[in-house]
Amino acid sequence: MPVAVLPLVLLAAVCHASWNALLKASENPLSLAARAMSLGTLVALPPVAALWLAQGRPGLPLAGWLLALASAGLELGYFITLSIAYQRGELSVVYPIARGTAPLLAVVVGLVLLGERVHLVALAGILFLLAGMWAVRRPSSAGSALGPALLTGIVIAAYTSLDRIGVRLGPPWLYGWLLWFFGAIFLVTFTRLRRVAENRLTDQFRVSLAVGVLMTSAYFMILFALSIAPLAIVAPLRESAIVLVTAWGIWRLGERRGAWVRMAGAFAIVGGIALLTLA
Repeated sequence: MPVAVLPLVLLAAVCHASWNALLKASENPLSLAARAMSLGTLVALPPVAALWLAQGRPGLPLAGWLLALASAGLELGYFITLSIAYQRGELSVVYPIARGTAPLLAVVVGLVLLGERVHLVALAGILFLLAGMWAVRRPSSAGSALGPALLTGIVIAAYTSLDRIGVRLGPPWLYGWLLWFFGAIFLVTFTRLRRVAENRLTDQFRVSLAVGVLMTSAYFMILFALSIAPLAIVAPLRESAIVLVTAWGIWRLGERRGAWVRMAGAFAIVGGIALLTLA
């Protein structure tokens, strides 16, 4: 495995944590997400176009286009549920639950639908995940944010499954940009139809651009990392963002009730994901 993938994935985790913190701080998270994804798509277009020309204009089969469309639809659902959760609950509660639900759901699907058996390492990972998710929500009940946070995790699991297939049907960067392009269209259309406040691309332009660059950079860095390194290494490093986001919520946003319990829960979730990935 190339040594360079370690700082790359950690940088992606920092970017992911940063844009989530900015989204949480926004009065209208969904409209900010729509503006950011649109600007991120535009910023990524020149390098993607240059790479497309340099590599002989590669394409995607019809299945790749359909998967990108379907995944973009799920991205819309992801931003809707995440925005609702951030409006209802604290960052240090919502983010760990949302990110921790997806790998736990993958295990449940494997057990119930695929008849897989749980090894001791995987069982330990499940216990760590459950304990961590219980810890981050216990000091201050997640309340009405729990439902959308869990739904966000379910959507993450769904679009991740589609993307794992989609990136194998052609150049991952091409699939990723098309997904981003369709996702931006869906988000902008939804916010316009629902007349969500601040839905113009020029609203809060600097913040929107910053979130868009962070969001898009994190996504493409992970795609690149997965193309050169095993999932067992990339996944737990990527989810180290859970610890960063939890710490930010506690010390920067003043979510200090049960701070050490939440931090312990965040570390447990990352440890659980690492164990499940290695199992």
